[in-house]
Amino acid sequence: MTWFEGFDAGLHPAGEVELFARTGGNPEGPPLLLLHGFPQTHAMWHRVARQLADRFSLVIPDLRGYGDSTKLAAAPGQPEPRHAQQSKRAMAADMAALMTSLGHERFAVVGHDRGGRVAHRLALDHADRIERLCLIDIAPTLDVYEATDMRFATAYYHWFFLIQPAPLPERLIGAEASFYLRWCLGGWGSRGELGFIEPEALAEYERCFCRPETIHAACEDYRAAATIDLEHDRASRAAGEKIRCDLLVLWGERGVVARMADPLALWRAQCAGAVSGQAVAAGHFIPEELPADTAARIAAFVPSAEG
Repeated sequence: MTWFEGFDAGLHPAGEVELFARTGGNPEGPPLLLLHGFPQTHAMWHRVARQLADRFSLVIPDLRGYGDSTKLAAAPGQPEPRHAQQSKRAMAADMAALMTSLGHERFAVVGHDRGGRVAHRLALDHADRIERLCLIDIAPTLDVYEATDMRFATAYYHWFFLIQPAPLPERLIGAEASFYLRWCLGGWGSRGELGFIEPEALAEYERCFCRPETIHAACEDYRAAATIDLEHDRASRAAGEKIRCDLLVLWGERGVVARMADPLALWRAQCAGAVSGQAVAAGHFIPEELPADTAARIAAFVPSAEG
């Protein structure tokens, strides 16, 4: 099948940014927003989207800073100490604006990796708009940082490398960006292999990630997670804010999350709705390692045109 056959592609205004997005599927089906993670783009959802297209009206964007979406930069000589431009609050607001522009007032969300963290903030800041939430291979950011030990810091070294002040990680990654990209994609339970990634998707990741502005935005994403995102998360918890919809949590049995956390217990503490989920036979990049299984679990969890 042709790459994203039947889907429209283009830039959409979303507040202060423009987001590249694929849209398609069943126009009569309920809207479903699919969010990618680091170091990828919307392309990670291709095989999942093909299997969900009959049931859902799909919206598959690149997060701000990634892919072909806007990459905001601080003014020359004016570093962004709080990294607000890549905060999950700002990225979640982008998604709310995107869905409004497409005529979707209420919708379900699935987020993997960084996209899961955006989805979590979306479910807190725009709770009235979220029907169902699915988070793939993440534990809550605040809990992870507060429980960090040597094992976690070693396994997820990039959480601490990417937050170093600019331009250190940007320069080091940029020296051989394709190598670093492939190293990440082969890690976190992927056994060093890339065969589970479609060739078109891998080419898309290389085209998009290996740009200086994307590398900087990705670093800012992680810097925000270690600063302003924690402020927002602590404020939400102090206010008693929780996810209000039902939540599905999936994680890879070979991944870091499975070894370091109890995902169901952590997410149940952050959700007022019903929480379900389990480990699956994969590493971190579950939607690409197990596209049919991922699509089936999403379809069973989110009410669709076929019931």
